[in-house]
Amino acid sequence: MLKTQLENAGGRTTSVAQSPLTSSQNSMLTFALLIVVPVALSGIHYLLGPRRGNWQTADRSSAGLLAPASAHPAAVIRVHAARAVRWRGIFAVHCWIVVKERGARRYTRYDYTAWGEPIRVDGFAPDGRWFGAVPETVVSVDGERAERLIPKIRFVVENYRFRSYGDYSPWPGPNSNTFVQAALDAVPELKAVLPPTAIGKDYPYHGRWVGFTPSSTGVFASVGGYLGLTIGWIEGVELNFFGAVLGLDLRRPALKFPGIGRLGRPTARSDC
Repeated sequence: MLKTQLENAGGRTTSVAQSPLTSSQNSMLTFALLIVVPVALSGIHYLLGPRRGNWQTADRSSAGLLAPASAHPAAVIRVHAARAVRWRGIFAVHCWIVVKERGARRYTRYDYTAWGEPIRVDGFAPDGRWFGAVPETVVSVDGERAERLIPKIRFVVENYRFRSYGDYSPWPGPNSNTFVQAALDAVPELKAVLPPTAIGKDYPYHGRWVGFTPSSTGVFASVGGYLGLTIGWIEGVELNFFGAVLGLDLRRPALKFPGIGRLGRPTARSDC
């Protein structure tokens, strides 16, 4: 116990006991700071960075991440992620899938969007900026491996259950990141993990709240996408708290924070 000396009107001092923070209170404070501070830093970066202006006129041109399809005959699988539009970019990224069969003269891009029919095919340039935000490559697989896995991805796209008007929900899902996660789950050979800022990736689109991870290297538990815990060799350790993900990458050491994302060793882009 801590004691504070107080002087009363008669000149005498009185010791008043003060209770220090309990271990549980310290844990809660630390947990809150691990969420609030990274999000605050991401917010400052957004405020000080270049504004994207009107989303209707924002740049959606190619970011130059892909060679022309005609110049790259091999099969291709790509998953790109870019900061979401306007203030949502403080918290989240938007992910999409690009595939191309061997010898095909064009890429096919799949997005899951909030407007129109949710599954949008070739609505944007395959490696286009997402309303001004330059994308990063999360998954990159070429050649025979890509050729073997593309049919599994197309099957998920064609049979995705949340494909009707009104199915999209920005939080906790199903959203664009839920859609991409479903495709990646169908091809565990990719050993791919979406960024911690891919809010919606933990939404239980398959209807299971507890089970093994798609890689079969761990387990997960989810309360409707609002709260969740994943522990696996491929997935690492991730705690989902209302969309904010705190975690640790075990396979390629890194820390995962809400807002600012992944800090540590880069993920492998081609790791089948």
